[in-house]
Amino acid sequence: MLQTADVISELKKLIIKSEKPYDLDAVDRAITAACKAHEGQRRSSGEAYVCHPLKVACILVELGMDSETIEAAILHDVVEDTPMELADVQKHFGAEVATLVDGVTKIEKIPFSSREEQQAENVRKMLLAMSQDIRVIIIKLADRLHNMRTSDAWPPQKRRDKAKETMDIYAPLAHRLGIRAVKEELEDISLRILDPVAYKEIEDALALREGERNAFLMSIQERIRERLAEFDLKPFVSGRIKSITGIYRKMYMQGRSFEEIYDVYAVRVIVDTVNDCYNVLGIIHDMFRPIPNRFKDYISTPKPNLYQSLHTTVIGTAGIPFEVQIRTWEMHETAEYGVAAHWKYKEGLANSQVSGENTFEWVRRLLESQEDTDAEEFVGSLKVDLFSDQVFVFTPQGEVKGLPAGSTPIDFAYSIHSAVGNHMTGAKINGRIVPFETKLSNGDIVEILTSKSAKGPSRDWMKLCKSNEARNKIRQWFKKERRADNIIHGRSAFESELKRAGFSMTMISSEENLPRLLKKLQYSTLEDLYAAIGYGGMTALKAVNRIRNEILQINKERKEQNTVQELVSADDQTQTMHIRTSLPPDPPPAKKRYSKNGIIVDGLDNCLVKFAKCCTPVPGDPVVGFITRGYGVSVHRQDCPNASPEKQAAEKGRWVPVSWSTGDLDAYQTTLELSAKDRSNLFLDVAATLSAAKIRVDSITAKGTPDGFAIVTVLISVRNREELDMVTKKLSSIRDVLGVRRAKG
Repeated sequence: MLQTADVISELKKLIIKSEKPYDLDAVDRAITAACKAHEGQRRSSGEAYVCHPLKVACILVELGMDSETIEAAILHDVVEDTPMELADVQKHFGAEVATLVDGVTKIEKIPFSSREEQQAENVRKMLLAMSQDIRVIIIKLADRLHNMRTSDAWPPQKRRDKAKETMDIYAPLAHRLGIRAVKEELEDISLRILDPVAYKEIEDALALREGERNAFLMSIQERIRERLAEFDLKPFVSGRIKSITGIYRKMYMQGRSFEEIYDVYAVRVIVDTVNDCYNVLGIIHDMFRPIPNRFKDYISTPKPNLYQSLHTTVIGTAGIPFEVQIRTWEMHETAEYGVAAHWKYKEGLANSQVSGENTFEWVRRLLESQEDTDAEEFVGSLKVDLFSDQVFVFTPQGEVKGLPAGSTPIDFAYSIHSAVGNHMTGAKINGRIVPFETKLSNGDIVEILTSKSAKGPSRDWMKLCKSNEARNKIRQWFKKERRADNIIHGRSAFESELKRAGFSMTMISSEENLPRLLKKLQYSTLEDLYAAIGYGGMTALKAVNRIRNEILQINKERKEQNTVQELVSADDQTQTMHIRTSLPPDPPPAKKRYSKNGIIVDGLDNCLVKFAKCCTPVPGDPVVGFITRGYGVSVHRQDCPNASPEKQAAEKGRWVPVSWSTGDLDAYQTTLELSAKDRSNLFLDVAATLSAAKIRVDSITAKGTPDGFAIVTVLISVRNREELDMVTKKLSSIRDVLGVRRAKG
């Protein structure tokens, strides 16, 4: 277990070794303040909590970050997890450090409707801070890296959730910022958690002939050195094996075998000048046979994350392919450290210079284009923008534009300016007029034709464009310019979705219900809601889903008001519940009575009955009742974990016998989970099967897993156990479905 003194010693040794002009007094004060603030706090592993921010600071020293960044890293959790206020940080360490700490601090004190919404808003805040000072995200990446390194102490589900978030957000951000080492380590740790079988398979494949692979790389490096020396070139030559995650993507996502991956081996050649890069390329192609279409010139056309290099793949000894990367020393430092190289190798570079570079303009454009979207949708858009491969095209003036692969002239127009997109009437690619849906290719010269009399974008454009930036700018135009049309369009969509969900517009718009529902949706009026749906700021489905529970709660409250009031009290001595019912004088002995839910409760009449959501029983299931405090009897399946024999024994006085009535029964909700091999149209096949069986579907969701499988969850309504068994049998017969089970607990 780490000791605080050891981590402090490690941090100071790294600072001394770096030979950078750190403010050692300020760093010492930050260490003292953090140790005092986190005193008594422990991590899941049992070690002192302050070891975490100190380790984060160590990572940032290795990246070469400045003194203020190191201080902020040491203090990055004090505002969130200790009584220390942001004002205290500013008072003792300055406004710059306080701003960095605030940018990293999560949004914890604002109420959110869901955990996902809170996480999404945290990401938005982080990126907003990043657009103002790029060091915020570098601290956050180091924070996430150390957390993932020590994730073994977390519960399994938390590990998987954090690993998925890391793959979705943090690793792509590290890639966008060019910090290769951080990106690859985050990916490899996350992959080991999410798909341990595949990770081990690749790890074993790499280890199988490790000696042979190392010998191959060494021989190639030596041959290149000797040949380049003949031309008076003295480069630095090194070799590496592709990261496990990189191999995983090509094996499992592109369907290749291990032997079909051409860049498992990579040789890096670092020279002094750009001219030397191209000279070395010619020599390499003379030494080895190049593979067609595997050459990429990132020197003349750098990647958005500043990366520059020449890439070529050639056939080496015994027909083994390998990749060669050729770059200058300056390009190499940028390739390894990305934006952090500004602090590591360029002393005195002002923060404003870095944060103002066009390289990070994509962050600001993304934030600006999504001002009116909710946090969850924002993060969804971010994932698309981060993950997309890029296509590089040119303006008629020769300016390079990087767009997501699959982009159209619409995306190009809006990447130039909103006004260009809004007034677009046509487009030319390489001098020829083309339809708006034409996909752009690398090297295309794109010209946008505009007119002041243009009526603006069409709603169909949102289906044709690829980038979220273009899609959101079109939405903003409709929001500002077509409010009346948006209201009409949005109202129609909302009412249609509402009807499909089984609710009436009368229920929504009543004076009693409307304020409550609008508050839930965070709109002032129905017209504002309709307008948002009309321009695409919110989907009708999401709006109905958000108010569904509120409507059900309203119905429940009204039902309770019209039923016999149940007076339930708890006896502090015996912990049993006594339900008093309104009975006539001289009541007969207790009888089995029917509830309105089709349930008979022994000994109780007119008792409020609800079905437990944890196990969703249906007629035919063996059931048992639990007397709740204030809400009548909750009915569970007997095999429900919440109705286990142990729990029944612990509270004997609150468990009562119940049974199903024999009369006409309504439909009852229950949840089924399908496990299947992931494939196209699986979701549609499940929905079609349920529709053909005339089963009401209340919700259906599907999610894929990294190992190529999918989990489909359906909430359906059935009349009895026989109908449920019929549905289960039909779902089990769908191609590639491996199993169907009732949800438990």
